[in-house]
Amino acid sequence: MKNAELGLYIHIPFCIKKCKYCDFVSFSNKMNIVEEYIEVLKQEIEKAKIENKKITTIYFGGGTPSAIDAKYIQEILDKIRDKWNIENAEITIEVNPGTVDVSKLEDYLKMGINRLSIGLQSTSNMLLKLIGRIHTYEEFLSSYEIARKVGFSNINVDLMIGLPTQNLTDVEGDLKKILELNPEHISIYSLIIEANTPIEKEIKEKRMYLPSEDTERKMYWKVKEILEQSGYIHYEISNFSKPHYMSKHNSNCWNQKEYIGFGLAAHSYINGERKSNTENLEEYILQNGAKNTVHEKQDIDAMQKEFMMLGLRKIEGVSISDFKNKFVENPIFIFRQELDTLVKQELIEIEEDNIKLTNKGIDFANVVWEQFV
Repeated sequence: MKNAELGLYIHIPFCIKKCKYCDFVSFSNKMNIVEEYIEVLKQEIEKAKIENKKITTIYFGGGTPSAIDAKYIQEILDKIRDKWNIENAEITIEVNPGTVDVSKLEDYLKMGINRLSIGLQSTSNMLLKLIGRIHTYEEFLSSYEIARKVGFSNINVDLMIGLPTQNLTDVEGDLKKILELNPEHISIYSLIIEANTPIEKEIKEKRMYLPSEDTERKMYWKVKEILEQSGYIHYEISNFSKPHYMSKHNSNCWNQKEYIGFGLAAHSYINGERKSNTENLEEYILQNGAKNTVHEKQDIDAMQKEFMMLGLRKIEGVSISDFKNKFVENPIFIFRQELDTLVKQELIEIEEDNIKLTNKGIDFANVVWEQFV
């Protein structure tokens, strides 16, 4: 059951300003304690015990990792390198337009970061302002062009659909502009209205209106059509990449490989246990980043169900042979009742070695995943 590959996730919970839809554990008014936070995070890394694992991916997420000085990212990577060999690892950092310049991006490249994920969301300045983004489309273009000039050859661009006032023409326009830039990877996320966010309040008060569910689905399928026609592989519900540029970090998570999270609210999955750090920033600093919650200690049954649920996020689906290699048993036998139900509902199909979502299943993916919770 042990897997030699391991991913590291580093949570940087600082932002210039929180977007209206964001419910991540992040803060726009705590920049005064960045240095203290980084010191604690480094201590947490120092105390981690990882043996017989090969670190193949490192992912800096947030928050906005690019909102803090590059020297702090360097310090974290130095601490990681002091403890483990990260040669040939995919190292990703999330950046927002307007928070990077030539110097910062050059520093990232020099310290070994080899993949950028740029949060754009929309090419419309009106829409960006509406959802509380701090940047314009022009600032995104500038950040993207600088990244290319300094030498980044693996860039993801995040876009969103289902935004207030957004229509199908807007989405087609977004894709046309982004495809001209030729990024290696494009992530497309549907807006989810989370509880207690500013956007939820504005929608409830009818100060903001969302497109209909039918329109949002049309947007999704239009995105899929355009990107696949442009040579991108649709490899996970929300992710498209050029050949050989799939996100290794995220793919490993969907393949149930192990990872350790460092930092506030960071999650870990190792040795069949799911853990997380506290979401309270002051508490995290006071307790020197110690893990304080084990959410789940999986037995084989829970592990098998999760393997199915995660695998059915991938467009190619669950490999029956991979399941057998990991668990010995055949998923078609173990989950015969669930699979029979889903096949009858035309939400999944079983083809040779794969159990995967149908087109209808992609639209009702939550219904499919619920069978394995």
